[in-house]
Amino acid sequence: MDAPHPDSLLQLYPALTGVAGLVAGLPALRVPAGTALFAEQAPCQGFPMVLEGEVRVSRSAPNGRELELYRVQPGQLCLVSSAALFDHRPLSAHGTTSTETALVLLPPPAFRQALADEAFRDFVLGLFAARMAELTSLIEAVAFHRLDARLAGALLGHGPQLQTTHQALADELGTVREIVTRLLRRFERQGLVGLSRECITIRDANGLRRLAAS
Repeated sequence: MDAPHPDSLLQLYPALTGVAGLVAGLPALRVPAGTALFAEQAPCQGFPMVLEGEVRVSRSAPNGRELELYRVQPGQLCLVSSAALFDHRPLSAHGTTSTETALVLLPPPAFRQALADEAFRDFVLGLFAARMAELTSLIEAVAFHRLDARLAGALLGHGPQLQTTHQALADELGTVREIVTRLLRRFERQGLVGLSRECITIRDANGLRRLAAS
């Protein structure tokens, strides 16, 4: 894919204005949904800047279970990539595109050079702090919230129907498919949802909200 138009990149990442020369001419990569962009314990290849689509960043356990940490959308920052570049360490999680995605990769030497620019450095550190707050909330949810409340929250905000699988929900919540299936069937008996193949129909959004807040 050709280099993105400079205005579109700067519109999403205005902090690049002072280091525009470092990103000029960088190619935009366009990849389909489900593409593995980086792997745990691999060297970081650069600072990703998402132009379109979304990247799902997750951590895997030795037993094969997976916990979603966060998602990177246009204009946002990947905490795992930034931390690896800051500390010259391997990546601590893996990233996979959840939709067709276009992104620009700022090479490590250029990233470290860009950090000399105050506006770019403040941008990176500000988003770094915001991501850390998100991860703190995730740790609290995993440690203290009941799984049924977390599942109820995961079902909300997608409209009246959610096209997904029980395995995908289990991966998102860091649990196993059998537990998610058992909870969804309980939700169905309670009249909260309707279940069909790879589709969950929300029948009582208020009931799910109450459960999510419990």
